[in-house]
Amino acid sequence: MFLALLPPSDALEEVAAAIAPARAEWPGLRWIDPALWHVTLAFLGEVPDRVLPDLHVRLARAASRHPAATLSFAGSGAFPSPAHGRVFWAGLGDGPSLKGLADSLAAGARRAGAMEKDRMRFHPHLTLARSRDGADLWPLVRATSTFSGRPWEAKAVHLMRSHLGPHVRYEPVEAYSLGRRD
Repeated sequence: MFLALLPPSDALEEVAAAIAPARAEWPGLRWIDPALWHVTLAFLGEVPDRVLPDLHVRLARAASRHPAATLSFAGSGAFPSPAHGRVFWAGLGDGPSLKGLADSLAAGARRAGAMEKDRMRFHPHLTLARSRDGADLWPLVRATSTFSGRPWEAKAVHLMRSHLGPHVRYEPVEAYSLGRRD
């Protein structure tokens, strides 16, 4: 399971249009199906069913402490670096920081017994493609670095379940509204 922001379709369509020319020029990359695009806030791994009731309460509380956010996609990059890229991504523009939200959600999940797996330094992004062996992605990053999308509103955090296999899919389990409840 993981926690994510699900951008609206028009924001994702902008990204898809911006990278469309690059997809044909980079056939060696495994391009992620746009239906799977999301901004990961925390990865939880396997979560026992007995933990879910407390997890829902804690995640709802954590999300309610953070306001809705106006975000936009901007620029691109690669992990661990463009010279040895394994993940090609679109970044988020100069909107509000999502680190506090991600940290609050991770803390709530840990307290509920849903331990976060593989916690790395948080860097919000939209994964667009992967390279199995790492590749020099500098030309791709340069070609897409000036992309700047229109603003969109993140109003909720989504708890997602992964279904892996030949046809990966993500199932929304629950949504937690951002912002104080009245």
